[in-house]
Amino acid sequence: LALDFDGTLAEVVDAHAAAAPAPGVTEVESQAAPRWGAVAIVSGRPLAFLDGRFPDPAVTLVGLYGLEVRRDGRRDDHPAAATWRSAVDRAVELARSTLPEEVGVEPKGASLTLHYRTCPSRAGEVGRVAADLSDRTGLVARGARMSVELHPPAHVDKGTVVSELAAGLTGPVCFVGDDLGDVPALAALERLRVAGRPTLAVAVVGPETPVELRAGADVEVAGPAAVVELLARLDA
Repeated sequence: LALDFDGTLAEVVDAHAAAAPAPGVTEVESQAAPRWGAVAIVSGRPLAFLDGRFPDPAVTLVGLYGLEVRRDGRRDDHPAAATWRSAVDRAVELARSTLPEEVGVEPKGASLTLHYRTCPSRAGEVGRVAADLSDRTGLVARGARMSVELHPPAHVDKGTVVSELAAGLTGPVCFVGDDLGDVPALAALERLRVAGRPTLAVAVVGPETPVELRAGADVEVAGPAAVVELLARLDA
């Protein structure tokens, strides 16, 4: 059982640092852990952010799309997390000196995100700056919900994470997400399904849900509260 965080387990908020798990999330996650071979939060957030919100060591935390992992209470980072930190620091410096203050520049250690939720008219400008930063630093720009993310060019995403979590287990595999970054996870589920594994792809839908995600989903639910209800039903 793997789940995204923002928009899936937490409501989307303008101040990204203020995001918090919806009521009942941590309780239902902990209750589900003994019933599944693995329960994981798989997010673009850094591990330091997730760790403070999901203290139960029985829940695996995967930050920055797989660059940072806490499993069984122990941290294990992808090699690229350290290798590319200096490039991320440089990109953060360039972004802050180039973009207007209303665009949020969020350093995440091994990646960064440029937020334009509070200034949607800046979307094109943010996209152009992100492309320039990618050219200058070697980081890879990825579109996300009202933002652009810059990541190390490592072959790691939510799809590779889901595949790794499922390896060695024989039961069903479920992923719940709401954004473009979750599409590779649904593609991983499809590969597992073709190989004979039972899977369940859940899309958390709202006004900003990408059509690519809905196209790959088996079930749709409306918001984090509905995700809590679904998890309780799966654990029943």
